[in-house]
Amino acid sequence: MECLGVSSVQNLKDLSALLATQQDDDDDEDCKNVRACAQMGPGHIGPPPKKDKEVSAGHVKKNSKDIWREEEVAEGSQYDDLADPRPQPEYEIILKQSVGTEDLFLGLNRKDPSSMCCEAMLVKIKLPDTKATDVVLDVKEKFLDLRTLKYKLGLHLPHPIHSDRGKAQFFSEREELEVTLLMKRPMDVINMQ
Repeated sequence: MECLGVSSVQNLKDLSALLATQQDDDDDEDCKNVRACAQMGPGHIGPPPKKDKEVSAGHVKKNSKDIWREEEVAEGSQYDDLADPRPQPEYEIILKQSVGTEDLFLGLNRKDPSSMCCEAMLVKIKLPDTKATDVVLDVKEKFLDLRTLKYKLGLHLPHPIHSDRGKAQFFSEREELEVTLLMKRPMDVINMQ
């Protein structure tokens, strides 16, 4: 390996002088030593970072032993019970929309087959050997919890829903529960006109 020549050292000093700001002129005596200049990296280019001692309110940790804040925990996680041996029943999620002749033939309401134009979600749950009286159903904005003697279903919903405006119907002949849930859409005012 070749040692650095005098011109290479001078080139490094010239480059350092170009990159240094006026307030760093006092530090030029430190850079006269080649080893000190070699310790500089890309982080030394530009003005020095500001050191704020203020901590934002979102990063303040309370004096509790909680690992997560309440808003960080997914809705419905309190229903997850890994020790529960009951199997999950078969289910199907179907998105529904109200379509009239003006939508079908004329396209007046600007509806399309995408999920953005759907108003409701239908969840079909197959519950063999189950009576309607054995079903316990709890619906939250983003979570559906169903419990029977033989089955357990904790379903995170793909879209937020209005939990107070849904309806459920049990069909004994098909041994199936149908839960219809109205979806919350932030752009409903624009999309549904």
